[in-house]
Order: sequence, then C-alpha cells, then structure tokens
Amino acid sequence: MAQADPPDVEQGAGPTARRMILGTQLRKLREAAGITRAQAAWEIRASESKISRMELGRVGCKERDVVDLLTMYGVHEKAERDWAVEMVKQANRPGWWRSFNDTLPSWFDNYIGLEEAATRIRTYELMFVPGLLQTESYARAVISRGNPDEADRDAEDRVAIRMRRQKLLSGPKPPRLWAVLDEAVLHRPVGGAAVLKEQLEFLLELIKMPTISLQIVPFAHSGLAVESAFSLLQFAEPELPNIAYLEHLNGANYLEKPDELELYSRAFDRLTVDAETPDRSRQMLIKRIAEI
Repeated sequence: MAQADPPDVEQGAGPTARRMILGTQLRKLREAAGITRAQAAWEIRASESKISRMELGRVGCKERDVVDLLTMYGVHEKAERDWAVEMVKQANRPGWWRSFNDTLPSWFDNYIGLEEAATRIRTYELMFVPGLLQTESYARAVISRGNPDEADRDAEDRVAIRMRRQKLLSGPKPPRLWAVLDEAVLHRPVGGAAVLKEQLEFLLELIKMPTISLQIVPFAHSGLAVESAFSLLQFAEPELPNIAYLEHLNGANYLEKPDELELYSRAFDRLTVDAETPDRSRQMLIKRIAEI
C-alpha cells in the first residue's frame, strides 16, 4: 500500500502546530489502512478518545505509541518513521509560555501556540483593544479590572505573557494581522485617560507596519455588528485547519468545521464593510487622541 509523503513543515512552526500536523498525518495513515480509532487505541493500550485527541493535536504523543501505530498502519519506510519520531520530539518541546503554567488557563495554552503558528489573524473586538496590540499599562488595567495598583503576582504574570506574545508582530515572519474594533473601544477609559491616550497613540504607530491593518466600526453601525468578540486564524501548512476562536468567562471554543468557519468568516467580512476604511479609521484615532 502506497503511503503519503510526510508534509513539509515550516522551520518556525511551534510545538502546537507540529503536534497538529503529526496528528493529521496519523489520522490519514490510519484511515488509509482501514483501521478504526478503537482498534488503534487497543494497539497502544489507550482509550478511543485519546486517539481522537492525538489526531486533533490536542495532546502530545509518546514516541513509543507513534512507532507502534506506524507499524500497525503498515508504515515501514525508514524516512517516514524517522520523520514521525522527529515530529514527536519537536512537538513535545515546551513553548516559552509553559514557564507561566501556574498562571495560564489550560484552555488558553493551545491558543498561544496556534497564534504563534498563524500566518494570518483576523480579530474583532467590541470591548477592549486586542491583546496583541495592547500597551503594558492598558493590559495591566484590563487584567486587574481597572485597579492596576492592586495587581497581584498572577496579574503581573499575565501582563508579561501578553507583552511576550507581541514579539511575533516584529519577528522575522510576522503574521498578517487584521483587527476590527467597535468605536466604543476608543472611548472606554480603561485605566484612566492617560492610559487610554497612550494606548491609542501606540495603535497609531502599530498600523504603520505593513503587516497590520485596523478598521473601526462607527457607532452608526455598531448596532448591526456581531455581538461577541472572535478571532480567525489561518496557517501556511495545508495540514492545519483554519480555526475560529471564541473566548468566554471560564473557557474558550475552537471551531474547525467548514460551516462554522464560513459563518464567522462572513461575519468578519460584514464587519469590514460596516467599518470605516483603514485610512478613515486612522483619522478617527487621531481625532480621538486629540479629544483626550
């Protein structure tokens, strides 16, 4: 039986992306061999749900388990087996954010890894400036719920994580970031007038970067807009599905089904039509800064 060649992987792809790519390849090999998840689970002394999580890239893989599965799937070529073993090793290397595990919610851990692997990020916010575009003072005010002077160690760690995430915007291969904000974000005095003004000035500088676009939905249209924030992530690797990310109070949803992605992609498209153009949005920023 002919096997598919291992996919090429971007050199900069992080552990989360590699885990997902390996999982996708394992699923393809299992299906090509006509083996069920239950049969695969029995082979490695695991549950069917674990096989599902492995194939979705939700959990790491043990080298022994991957080797046993490849044998079961009839994969004997040394090059393909070596590729899979190397992917296991690289996928299991901890990302920089793992040092903040005591602070970072488990449901957000995957998002940071996906964010680092994304080549295009589209995000809509109606309450705050997106985390990737926040100043340190603004982030501290948001995280401390408006009481930055009372920020504890956990809050400071979360601020540090947010600031570290921003490094990808100025890295060697930054993603294309397209942010759409409700006009209310420009008026919500997070942390006070001085903090808000500094934040808006920072936005004005960021949008000079060729990889960052910003549009603002004016009050006249905000009643017709989407009622909750969301982000859409796209990846260079064809093995990785596009993802819609929705965060709520005690967790997050990662949507991958085509109909779900289509719904949010259309919603984002509608928002960009309702929003002012990037140039007009820049003028709105300048005007608002002068008012503060």
